[in-house]
Amino acid sequence: MPKTDWKAEAKSIGLLLLAVLGFHSFIAKPFYIPSESMMPGLLVGDQLVVSKFAYGYSYVSPTIPNPVNIFRSLVLRQTVDSWAFQLPAMKGRLFGSLPERGDVVIASPPGKSQDYIKRAIGLPGDRIEVRGGIVILNGVPVKRGPVTLRPIPVDADEPCTDPKYADYRTAAADGSVTCALPVVRETLPNGRSYDTIDLGYDPTVDDYPATTIPAGHVFLMGDNRDNSADSRVAEAQGGLGGPLPWENLGGRAEFISFSLDGSQHWYNPFSWFGALRGGRAGTSLHPSTKG
Repeated sequence: MPKTDWKAEAKSIGLLLLAVLGFHSFIAKPFYIPSESMMPGLLVGDQLVVSKFAYGYSYVSPTIPNPVNIFRSLVLRQTVDSWAFQLPAMKGRLFGSLPERGDVVIASPPGKSQDYIKRAIGLPGDRIEVRGGIVILNGVPVKRGPVTLRPIPVDADEPCTDPKYADYRTAAADGSVTCALPVVRETLPNGRSYDTIDLGYDPTVDDYPATTIPAGHVFLMGDNRDNSADSRVAEAQGGLGGPLPWENLGGRAEFISFSLDGSQHWYNPFSWFGALRGGRAGTSLHPSTKG
């Protein structure tokens, strides 16, 4: 029986890991939705594909695994910001381009390796303001459709237990529960539209003073407007603290690959099949241009 060439095996594994990390760093990576900030379009438990090359590359692009954080997350079940190290902050992007208004983007808050997912609303040079929950771009209120109630099924990952949703939680005769949340369709000046949730006036996020977005910065907002730590929210409160440098953009969300309702167990792959949410796989995350 021939001896195993451990050196060759280690080299092959190393090359495979480099190929995987290179793909994650420069082509595409998976992304898990951990919060409700992008409802109604994105639900907790959605798994996305993010293109890393859409806006070029910056210091947040490379994927460098952090073994300590991976161990803490998987074994100790502790909450960590990220499974990866982040390079020191650097100005500029290689092959850089700005997002289009309406793009769903991955972004890292200043000084953190954690990934947020938000929507690009304002671009460099724009004058942006939020007044009573209405976005005003360059002096013109963004077009909004009528309020409609959209039922969102309640499950382990979307329990609808936030006090903000109390008035919208309803139980059917069969015992099932839904959150019929108020949805408003918003259309940006470039004609791209998407749905937002508007729970009513919240002074902490529904008013933002008129601000000119600096060069090389973007203004990001979550679609769940009253439940999103984004550019309207100070860094001390977990937000992005105003317009974000474009170097902090990590990529563009492209589509949902699959979605789990939270009933699965990570140690039992067979439980994942029963936890799949139907009808979400393959859903594009590019805004509609049909209004």
